[in-house]
Amino acid sequence: MLAQSASPVAAYDGGGERAVSTVTAQWDWIDKRTAMLETLASMERAGANVILTYFAKAAALALRG
Repeated sequence: MLAQSASPVAAYDGGGERAVSTVTAQWDWIDKRTAMLETLASMERAGANVILTYFAKAAALALRG
């Protein structure tokens, strides 16, 4: 899609995804950090060059090291 668009492509990760990730991580069904980073990476793979997310602070801390 990005190759076909001269405009920026944006994606939004709403609070519902964060809530599901948080609850399932509390139940030890998933690793919250891995799920968060995969969610954001999937948006980038889909062509988004702007991502708005409730995970912003946690993602920045996770990616920082």
